Amino acid sequence: MKKIYLQLIVLFVSVTLWSQQDAQYTQYMYNMSVINPAYTTNDVGTINLGGIHRSQWVGVNGSPKTSSIFAHAPIDEKIEVGFSLVNDNVGDGVVKENNLFADFAYKLDFEESGRLSFGLKAGVSFFNVDFTNFQLESGGVFTDPDFAENINETFFNVGAGIYYNTDKFYVGLSVPNFLAAKHLEQNNGQYQGTEQAHWFLTGGYVFDINEQFKLKPAFMTKAVKGAPVTVDITANVLFNEKFELGVGYRIDDSVSGLMNFRATPDLRIGYAYDHTTSNLGPFSSGSHEVIILYDLNILKKGFDKSPRFF
Repeated sequence: MKKIYLQLIVLFVSVTLWSQQDAQYTQYMYNMSVINPAYTTNDVGTINLGGIHRSQWVGVNGSPKTSSIFAHAPIDEKIEVGFSLVNDNVGDGVVKENNLFADFAYKLDFEESGRLSFGLKAGVSFFNVDFTNFQLESGGVFTDPDFAENINETFFNVGAGIYYNTDKFYVGLSVPNFLAAKHLEQNNGQYQGTEQAHWFLTGGYVFDINEQFKLKPAFMTKAVKGAPVTVDITANVLFNEKFELGVGYRIDDSVSGLMNFRATPDLRIGYAYDHTTSNLGPFSSGSHEVIILYDLNILKKGFDKSPRFF
């Protein structure tokens, strides 16, 4: 029998059903293709691969865990395509959601004025909830007619985005999930678990301090109906285009430390730690996030990498 404490029930109801917030990332600047289908790299002949895993609120029973893999590549100077697979797990398998999406982006090159991209995203979400065998910490059984039946559903969704960048600056606006999905119907016929459209506004800049150091401030704002607006502010320092160290702040939620390094010219490995400052702080030892990025040069030739460093 699964032993799910009352703490998990509260977490499950408040986070998974009522707010339906998409997964959040501290290293969002290297995970852009998941939230914005218009994100482009302009590295023709190179497939950009990545994977990220986040364990959130470590120490809280049933806390969320998110894993994703993603890839994107230019087809030519105008078109770029990609895909992403995101797995969310809440309550040690009680709530599982898998999102599989494909991306398409069309680029307009204004040469010295920068590049503007328009993107579309389409895919499916597989949503599964196992309400059986809930047990409270007191030893009692969790019973509620609204949670009597398990959920096993598939939802189609579409999204769109716009992305503008120069060699030193980028800004993007996206909605990766336009269509609402209803997961949990109460006995009175009203829905408590609904997934709403998420709006993402992102941006960043690269300041050249000297030949070896670059300062890279960035931000991400996420908004969804029924949940507080989330704002991330990050500042990273890049040394010799190989080692990066930074700090971040998620308003009313956490402070973060970030680092990554280029193990090889094509491989980058990163880690981020969030110290929780919200009401969950006393119950959590923080959140951990690991990311791996790899550039697969399928033409076996050298290309000038995008100097954006995002």
